[in-house]
Amino acid sequence: MKRVLGIVCLVFLGLAATGCQKKPAAAAARMQAMPVQTVAVTLAPVPQSSEYVATIKSRRSATLLPQVSGNLTKILVKSGDHVKAGQLLMEIDPRLQIAAVDAARATERQKKAVYDYNVVELERQRKLFEAGVTSRDAMDQAQQSFDNTKSDYESSVELRKTQQEQLAYYSIRAPFDGIVGDIPVHVGDFASPGNSPATVLTTVDEGKDLEAYIYIPTERSGQARQGLDVDLTDNSGKLVEKTKIDFVSPQVDSTLQGILVKAPVHPSLELLRNAQMIKARVVWSTTPMAVIPVLAVTRQGGQSFVFVAQEQNGHMMARQTAVTLGDTVGNNYSVSMGLNAGDKVIVSSTQFLVNGMPVMLLPGA
Repeated sequence: MKRVLGIVCLVFLGLAATGCQKKPAAAAARMQAMPVQTVAVTLAPVPQSSEYVATIKSRRSATLLPQVSGNLTKILVKSGDHVKAGQLLMEIDPRLQIAAVDAARATERQKKAVYDYNVVELERQRKLFEAGVTSRDAMDQAQQSFDNTKSDYESSVELRKTQQEQLAYYSIRAPFDGIVGDIPVHVGDFASPGNSPATVLTTVDEGKDLEAYIYIPTERSGQARQGLDVDLTDNSGKLVEKTKIDFVSPQVDSTLQGILVKAPVHPSLELLRNAQMIKARVVWSTTPMAVIPVLAVTRQGGQSFVFVAQEQNGHMMARQTAVTLGDTVGNNYSVSMGLNAGDKVIVSSTQFLVNGMPVMLLPGA
């Protein structure tokens, strides 16, 4: 009997000891909750957009081709130079044309001398005829000689002017203020205006009135319209300019299977060059969507997740929730599926969290 009582006492002591250990263990579990910060999910206007490659083009861009044949003797500019309208850029060997001008000028002087003589002779014959000294036939011959030499002289003047105008083609000048493009020729190269093909000397692009040429796929053609916002960015993602579509082509480009739209670009050619490729984000519409900080998102196996702080049995727990992300909005992600407005998304210590882990919200969260 004493032995039985002893065993019962030991059982009671064991139960008492176990009960005392459970309370500290529960307290320890509560103390192990991960302190975290949260933000409430809010709705914000998010642009629905598509990104395309755009080409910058100048509304005034000239390709300079030679109008005469000859060897290049001077190249006075280099690619990237700013030039003024009429500035001399290159010169084609003009010696043969200068000789032609000199010959035409000499012929003009010769014709002028004969013409001047016949001017005097016609006046002399007129006076003699009026005095009755000479006949009508002599007067008519003098008039005919005058008319012939006058025509010859005027013809020689026009020939000399034509040769001088032709001489101007040997000097390649800027058609307007702009920036010199690529110069594929060198001093000594033979330049030809022929069609096999003509020699391209250089280009001059005006540093204003630029446009972005964007080809919209045909499946989006019904949404393309004037006034849509366009964000132009460089290859590093830096915003160059916010602009709007001001032209929509009525036809589909059969080669690219797209609709050409244009948007004005205002930065000068210091930042953008003619024919430069940049990125263009066309904003189709703006829709209210849930947005969360970028820091809240974790990825596993290609799927995006966030941890949402939810109350369970009086305690806050971290619940892993799969989300479908949209475009970035500043330092936030837009979320199309997985969250609702007001959800408390955890934004700190996410790398240490696991699904169902107890968390403790820091003050102000």
